[in-house]
Amino acid sequence: MEVLWEAGPLTGKQLAQRLADRKLAYTTWLTVLSRLERKGLLKRDRRGRAHTYTPLASREDHIAVLMRQALGQAEDREAALQHFARSVTPAEAQALRRALEDLD
Repeated sequence: MEVLWEAGPLTGKQLAQRLADRKLAYTTWLTVLSRLERKGLLKRDRRGRAHTYTPLASREDHIAVLMRQALGQAEDREAALQHFARSVTPAEAQALRRALEDLD
């Protein structure tokens, strides 16, 4: 996902070339892309004989979903939010304040 977020739409071959240091077979990359598509994380478009893969959400949107999923695991959501709030930097706390103010 990181490569696709940074590079934009890529074919399976282009992705495999960018991640050649991982020493995985091209077919393995196609399997990974197919699974990510089935999970609703990627969109596949046909371009000639190849398919291009594009993330359906930005990195930030994806992280927000993961954060909501993690929060959903807490028995006491308020306590989890308080622990999280105490762990952020002052700049991050200010960003959270601005985001909450924008809700009003």
